[in-house]
Amino acid sequence: MRSLIVAAMTAALVFTPLAAAGAAPAESTVDLALPKPTGPAAVGRTTLALVDRSRPDPWVPDAGPRRLMVTMFYPAVPHTGTRASYMDIDEANALVDFGGFGDQLPGNRLAAARTWSRTDARPLKGRHPLVLLSPGFTVPRHTLTGLAEDLASHGYLVAAVDHAYESVAAKFPGGVLPCAACDLPDQIGIAPIAINRGKDLKFVLDQVTRTWPVSRVAAVGHSMGGDAAATTMRADHRVRAGVNLDGPMLPAESVGNRPFLLLGSTGDHATGGTFDPSWDEVWPHLAGWKRWLTVDGADHYSFTDLDLLVQQAGIEEPFELDPARGVQLTRTYVRAFLDRHLRGLPRPVLDGPVAAYPEITFQQETH
Repeated sequence: MRSLIVAAMTAALVFTPLAAAGAAPAESTVDLALPKPTGPAAVGRTTLALVDRSRPDPWVPDAGPRRLMVTMFYPAVPHTGTRASYMDIDEANALVDFGGFGDQLPGNRLAAARTWSRTDARPLKGRHPLVLLSPGFTVPRHTLTGLAEDLASHGYLVAAVDHAYESVAAKFPGGVLPCAACDLPDQIGIAPIAINRGKDLKFVLDQVTRTWPVSRVAAVGHSMGGDAAATTMRADHRVRAGVNLDGPMLPAESVGNRPFLLLGSTGDHATGGTFDPSWDEVWPHLAGWKRWLTVDGADHYSFTDLDLLVQQAGIEEPFELDPARGVQLTRTYVRAFLDRHLRGLPRPVLDGPVAAYPEITFQQETH
């Protein structure tokens, strides 16, 4: 797990349904589990392979057009579809091998982790707000499954995206792609990667809205995906709001007067911090509703499923913040933000500190 964290932190049209990961391998013991979604709706999921024929892949041009894998999470009719495994076995093997904990957490065990979504369940009728979800650099979209399932249980449509050649464990038609871009942040910086992800998410939005009835749209991302939330807003004014979960921001990032939430670890993203000063630099350029919140005790993966699954697997890690609490806080504040800005609902947790969440610190004055 440690090597996975270090690697990710230093890294700073065809529309084809693809069979999603199905039942967990029979020989696996299902002892890992995501927290149950907190909303009233059942959750469905389906996997799509998208190809943007308007542009070549920026990192491996010889590979042809830009490709993206998308898992759609959505409110579903109860008891339809089949229970989804956490991720494909090939993806799980690649992830644990890269993280260096395959002996303690075999791929089949990770793949079989308990989820609460059902593959190809029947969608509930109606128009839903859409959340574009981008993962951290080197890790796959599946690491945000717990957040995606929770949002879908509250009536959101979620498109979780894998960007080709930017993850060690993203399976495309033909197999798991190598992370050909893994060394690029040190070579070219994060700006070209974040800007390209903005183009990716704009394309996903174009495709999703052709098939799914969508109301308002937001972009949310972890780590590099958090910066991509902002670049997507710059690229597409249909995206009304954005969230960065413990990721960098381009220094001159501006999303105009649209709402933006910065939610990160206190160790990395407190006001005046030196590890990543980009939040201090971008804060004055955020002209709309904004919040800068940090979570005491959180690490970089507290905002994903990874800390929780590693803890459940019995792998010793110095978690200062209980991983289940990290998942709860992420779900609570991301959904509160989306409820407020996509649905117009009052959410007092965004107005100032509350006793129920003492880990949350409001870092800056807001408006």
